[in-house]
Amino acid sequence: MRRRWTIALRILTHLAALSPLAILIWDFAQGQLTVNPIQEIQLRTGKYALILLVLSLACTPISTAFRTTWVLSLRRPLGLYAFMYASLHFLNFIGLDYGFDFAFIWADIAQKRFALAGFATFLLLLTVAVTSTRRCMKRLGKKWERLHRLVYIAAPLAVLHFIWQAKADIREPLAYGLIVAVLLVMRTPPVKRRLSELGGKFSRNRPAREDKAHG
Repeated sequence: MRRRWTIALRILTHLAALSPLAILIWDFAQGQLTVNPIQEIQLRTGKYALILLVLSLACTPISTAFRTTWVLSLRRPLGLYAFMYASLHFLNFIGLDYGFDFAFIWADIAQKRFALAGFATFLLLLTVAVTSTRRCMKRLGKKWERLHRLVYIAAPLAVLHFIWQAKADIREPLAYGLIVAVLLVMRTPPVKRRLSELGGKFSRNRPAREDKAHG
């Protein structure tokens, strides 16, 4: 039963992660991407990447707090989908926006801090994504876990990229920044221990509540 639930949840995760892309393609085909479609694609793909990155970061604290190990199985696909949207975000920037004029692109990245932060975020996510295979995990050993902690740098950088790009109204990127900050704090040893203790109490009380409900 649990295996079926896990498989169903993974399928739902894939569908939910791909649905924004399907909507984006549909809106593009129908000419519904506002008067500036390149900017709209840039905004949407960037936001989708950040949301999925935040969700992938949330998997471990949720698992620790509620002792639900199946949540951890969603961490990798969510992270890879975050990278997919980040790649589309980057390709839209260098391709549709700048026409692959790399001299102009490098000059712009050097001059605009939001572009520099975005490029650095993409490189970090690229490093994590290409080493996400089981083969890399076995080959790198303990170094693999340390390498994948780069995501803890990528997430704040992505928020910083969002803030600098927003310029005027930064309320939305600040909200994402607060969520990322909370999720990173939840990974610190003292908070993680406290979450683990709460998770232990939750798992011990859960059978009692279920028995009472069935009684």
